[in-house]
Amino acid sequence: MPLVTTAQLLQAAAAGGYAVGAFNCNNMEIVQAIITAAEAENAPVILQASQGAIKYAGLDFIAALAKTAIGRTRVPVALHLDHGTSFEQVVRCVAAGFSSVMIDGSRLPFAENVALTKQVVSVARAVGISVEAELGRIGGTEDNISVAEAEAFFTDPDEAARFVAETGVDALAVAIGTAHGRYKGEPRLDFERLSQIAAKVKIPLVMHGSSGVPADAVREAIRRGIRKVNIDTDIRQAFTEKVRAVLAAAPDEIDPRKILGPAREAAVEIIREKIRIFGSANRANAV
Repeated sequence: MPLVTTAQLLQAAAAGGYAVGAFNCNNMEIVQAIITAAEAENAPVILQASQGAIKYAGLDFIAALAKTAIGRTRVPVALHLDHGTSFEQVVRCVAAGFSSVMIDGSRLPFAENVALTKQVVSVARAVGISVEAELGRIGGTEDNISVAEAEAFFTDPDEAARFVAETGVDALAVAIGTAHGRYKGEPRLDFERLSQIAAKVKIPLVMHGSSGVPADAVREAIRRGIRKVNIDTDIRQAFTEKVRAVLAAAPDEIDPRKILGPAREAAVEIIREKIRIFGSANRANAV
């Protein structure tokens, strides 16, 4: 299956009333787990690399791993930059073969966020790549990006409409009460705000910080317009818990394959569960 853009996946999701899972990858085993889970569920999927993943593995390694996996699969996959922080980084990812990028200017004043996003959109459009942006700030920590609770703020529906009109982005990440990383309690999402944003913004909406959000809340967010759901922490947790369990049962084990193989399978199971929650199982042919 050829590499597709996130815009293609999310347009189909909007038509079908479901969401596409965007799963962060940090190493070969997690890349393999994402694709294996998508194939098992016959689902479209977004394989995304964050700042931390790129710093850890290197952009060329991440791109090569992803493109190798994508080249062997039959389901539609987008390769996406998660939380890009600069125009220069976006250009490097475009050159590396990414089909989709996120530019995160949410730390900037509104006008500067618009200007940066428009710059990225102009380059991406020229080469057929889709662009996600963010308005509002999502709390918590994800790799190299940390937002204190006091700095987080929800997306304003009217500002969201202005932002989309002025930038021409393909998808918008909104802040409605989710957070990156582990939750200390159950997240409380502002569904009414989400509905107001969806009424004013006629492009797919994205929910970051979705690990740990109860399944019913995720389904409600999708019902109200979310079309891309980001998952990272839940995968890490399943992966590392399995590593610990394997080593606890066999403390003398030194074969990485016997340690990381079971961890990969644990990641597959959590990703398959998320795909079913998002409603994207058996939607591979919808793209």
